This record gives sequence, C-alpha cells and structure tokens, in this order.
Amino acid sequence: MAPGILVDEPQYRPTEAGHIQSTLQAKEDTAPRDIFPDGIRTSGQHPPLYDVLRPYSDFPKEITGPTVWKSDDYVNNPERWVHPFTDDEVQELSDTADAFIASGTPLTGISQANFPLPRLGKVLTVLRQDLLNGKGFILFKRFPADVWGPEKNAVAYMGLGTYLGYFVSQNGRGHVLGHVKDVGDDPTQIHKVRIYRTTARQFFHADDGDIVGLLCVHRAAEGGESDIVSVHNVWNTLQREHPDVAELLTQPVWYFDRKGEVSEGQEQWIRQPVIYLENGGKGRLYCKWDPYYVRSLTRFSDAGLVPPLSDAQKHAMAVLEDTCNRLALHMILEVGDIQFVSNAHLLHARTEYKDFPAPAPRRHLLRLWLATPEGEGGWALPMPDSHERKRGGVQVNNTAPRAPLDAE
Repeated sequence: MAPGILVDEPQYRPTEAGHIQSTLQAKEDTAPRDIFPDGIRTSGQHPPLYDVLRPYSDFPKEITGPTVWKSDDYVNNPERWVHPFTDDEVQELSDTADAFIASGTPLTGISQANFPLPRLGKVLTVLRQDLLNGKGFILFKRFPADVWGPEKNAVAYMGLGTYLGYFVSQNGRGHVLGHVKDVGDDPTQIHKVRIYRTTARQFFHADDGDIVGLLCVHRAAEGGESDIVSVHNVWNTLQREHPDVAELLTQPVWYFDRKGEVSEGQEQWIRQPVIYLENGGKGRLYCKWDPYYVRSLTRFSDAGLVPPLSDAQKHAMAVLEDTCNRLALHMILEVGDIQFVSNAHLLHARTEYKDFPAPAPRRHLLRLWLATPEGEGGWALPMPDSHERKRGGVQVNNTAPRAPLDAE
C-alpha cells in the first residue's frame, strides 16, 4: 500500500455494556509495515462518541484519592516525585541503547522487545501504574543528555518510553519524537502555528496522548519553567467556587481547531467537552484542553461555520487558567531531567522564555506522546479508538512515522 492511501478506518458501535467494539479488524493490525515499522498506525484525533457522553448530573461533586493532590504535598518532598537514575540504571540504559544502534533497526521500530531493560523495566512498570492511577507525574534526573549526543539520547529516551506506552505521531508530519524548540515561527499566528515551536507561554493544557514525556537537552537563558496541576483538585475547587463553570466545561459545545492537520474527508475542527467521565472503567473524570486550539477558530466562526466563543465560555476559560495557576506545582527542568506527566488527570504549562544569544544552543526538549490503551490499563475513554494501542495523537492520511534528531 502506497503512502497517502488510507488504511481502512474501522467502524465502531457501542456494546450493551457501553464499551466500543470494532466491526472491522482494527487498523492497528493492518498497518503496512513498509510505512509503519512496528505495524501499528497512530489512530489520530476523533470526535467523541456523543451518544455515550455523560450529563453533568452524573459528575461527582467531590473527588478523593491519590489523583487529588496539592502543590504543598510535593513542593518540599522531592523524594516523593523525583527519581535520580542510579549508576547501574544509567549503565543498563547505555548498554541497551548501544546494542539497539548497532542492530540497525530504525528508531521508529523501537519497542520493549528490542530494547530490553531487565532491571530498570521493573521500576518503569511501577511508575506506569502511578502515572495512570496515582499522582500522575514523575521527574527523572541524571540522564546523561550532555554526554551521549543526539542519536543515543533519542534511542535511550524512546526505548525508556516504550515501557510506559506506545509512541504516537505528534503532528501532521508523523513526528513520533518531538522537539520543543524555537524555530522562529510566529506565535501570534495561532491558527497555523504550534506553540511548542516558539518561545511563547503555553497555557495549561493536555496533549493528544495519554502520557507526555519531556527530556531537557538544553536550558533557556531565562524562563521556560514548568507547572503541573491535578485536574481533580481543580475540579473540586471549581465545584466550590464556580459550579457554573464546571458544568459548562462538561458540555460538548467547545470547538477545537485541528490547524490543518487532517486526513482526507475529515473536518477542520472537533466539537467536544473539555471535561469528561470515563465510559465504563472506573468512571473517573478526565480532561482534554488547550486554549490555543479553542481561540484559533475565528477564521471559521467569522465565516459562520462554527459558533464564536460565548461570553460564558470566555469567562470559563479565564477561571480555569486562574484556578490552575493557583493550584500548580512549579518545577525547573535541568539538563538531563525527564518529566513524565499524565494527560488524563493533569494539565501542564510552560512559562515564556528567552534563549541564550547565538552561538549558544537554544532551549531544547525532546518530547514523547505515549498511548496507554484501555485493554492495557489505560482509561476507558468515550472515543472510538479507546482500545487501540496507538490511540490519540495526530495522524494525517498514511504519513509515515519519523523520529528526527532535531527540530525541523
């Protein structure tokens, strides 16, 4: 099958239990290996299954448990969320990366099977459970990013990521290894520019993957600092302070821009809620949000194709951002730090930054989006691809996955 020809899209129907069942063989099992080396195609962005979305009356008034945390729980207790790699763990990662490079396997074909980590893998298995069902974040330190160089950094980082989830494409060019780096794009052109390619502030948001990873290769001269927040703590706060905002966020009246990263026959936007309940599973509350993608639709609203943001929606956006800022845990990523964050029950943000003058290297983070399908412990999403291994992400037609070693 030639690139540009779509793999057959599976058809979905709700089962009696409210889960989603494919009536065709899932496209992940039919992805041509001459395009997708691991045989799995990123599912891409989809509208939710509107008929199984839950009404606001079904949402909890208060959430309890380990997913509800406050910054005070962790700000002075780094031992609860920071894991410095031991010398033995670094050596195992180094040896396995060297063996993978020597094998000649393309980086887009990396997997647990060809990147064995007998000792560190056990640590990552425990971590995965905490990312999915616990506090939802971890910060690794002592990754030798300033020693290994671009290829080995990428191999070791992606290999480590395979123990947490399946890497998915992050943009229309098929990048499964992303580069958060200023490439000179204009951040005011939000209808076509992805903000991670600029120095602008990134407001609180979640990415289109179940877990996001960020490896710091070079720091900024100033700024570029990280904030994370528990969505469940935000929800509890909204219930106390702004229940009207909480209700509006659960309604499927929010239009999200796809910024042209669409496959043939797809719409340029998706209508969905901001906050959902799981469709089955544990019935947990999760969030899909990025204000840049909501604000960038004026070219369509001006043409009457989608409704403009209402005053109530603008108010809700401001309240949500303010609440996240008040409750956030702040951290600064140093060279060799790796941050993994759940996109289901955390939001994350980045401050505006300035780079060092040339010829010093620009701020540079390697990014992974990792999928955790429902059948492998992931959350039960009211999405047609909830059971697919590479659910979510951004997939345009049959664009092949790529893992560039630098921004492009």
